[in-house]
Amino acid sequence: MSAVPARSTSDVPSRIAVVPVRAGALPAGGAEAVAEAGGRVVLVGEGATDAAASLAGVATEVWAWDTPGYLPAAWAGPLAAEVGDEDLVVLPASPDGRDLAPRLAAELARPLLAGAIEVRDDSVTCAVHGGAATCRHHVGGPAVVTLQPGVTGIGAHAHGDAPAVTVLDLQTADARDAQVVEVHAPDVATMDLAEAPRILGGGAGLDSPERFAQLAQVATALGASTGATRVVTDRGWVPHTRQIGTTGVVVDPQLYLAFGISGAVQHTAGLGDPDHMVTVNTDPHCPMMSMADLAVVADANEVVAELAKLLAGETGQ
Repeated sequence: MSAVPARSTSDVPSRIAVVPVRAGALPAGGAEAVAEAGGRVVLVGEGATDAAASLAGVATEVWAWDTPGYLPAAWAGPLAAEVGDEDLVVLPASPDGRDLAPRLAAELARPLLAGAIEVRDDSVTCAVHGGAATCRHHVGGPAVVTLQPGVTGIGAHAHGDAPAVTVLDLQTADARDAQVVEVHAPDVATMDLAEAPRILGGGAGLDSPERFAQLAQVATALGASTGATRVVTDRGWVPHTRQIGTTGVVVDPQLYLAFGISGAVQHTAGLGDPDHMVTVNTDPHCPMMSMADLAVVADANEVVAELAKLLAGETGQ
């Protein structure tokens, strides 16, 4: 019998989140997935019990399966047995969440709705084609959903008492998982924007694809990732995977530098709450300048070129 009782009502589908953790830390979007599931969550991974403390004010019911390593194939069967009575199972669309979700959906024999930006009782809206469009799916039965980090606007900064935790005593299934040979530090040029601590974003104020290549060089020298607005990705200058916004990637970096971005609401709504923001624009009155901690009135193209020149000198390139 499942140790996780389903929350059953006659009118509202039951929901629960499944959040994989590493070293006691929630992934990007973990708190949002829990909030979307009404505060009910199964945490799984090394330090799962410890991770519950970071859900203070968000989680109401927590079950934790403390298990070493990361074995999504071996976890899927036991997790499916625990959450099989729930109508909607919500996972964060973090790298680990995207890996575990299809395995869990297969075990539960139910559809997977990936990249959701809105989850309702009767429908799920997902970002498709790299965020260039959205698709609304009617939900007529049980499903597994991955939720894009940041889209609910609920961060991991809620206040309240740490939730009580029920410890699950489960055994991993006999399943073949990929063997981890070595773990390297993330490459800032290719890492998931949702997890990037520093981001340099470029907008329509930058004049060419070559300028964005120059911006990427500056970002790499600063240990930052590169993002862009939808106008830029629609031009084909930057892949849609680097698009920041409500129909792209929702981010929450410590530092965000915006070059030639005016600040359309579709973009700013996907910025989260950066600790520090610097904006370079020729228009001192654009929305992005009013949001900045430091606003620089200048041609973003010239600033990027000068930064590239200075940083190339420092690195000897």
